[in-house]
Amino acid sequence: MKILPISAKILSQLTKYSLETKFKKQITLLLSNPRHPGLHLELLEPKQHGIYSFRIGRKFRALCIFRPDTGDLEILAITVHYH
Repeated sequence: MKILPISAKILSQLTKYSLETKFKKQITLLLSNPRHPGLHLELLEPKQHGIYSFRIGRKFRALCIFRPDTGDLEILAITVHYH
């Protein structure tokens, strides 16, 4: 699996919120072990869309999709996550 190129908008969000280091760490975890408990990877509703989220930090999550044709991972957005 590989990560598809990340959009300029997402890169600017990572920079704006100083998440570059945390994001790289989580991507490394995701590539080596998608079931790692530190990711909190979850399939979002509606499940048929195949959109997942994983934790970047306590406050932020990344939305992503696994491309079924290639198995590559595309990061769709960075969101604020409140409990």
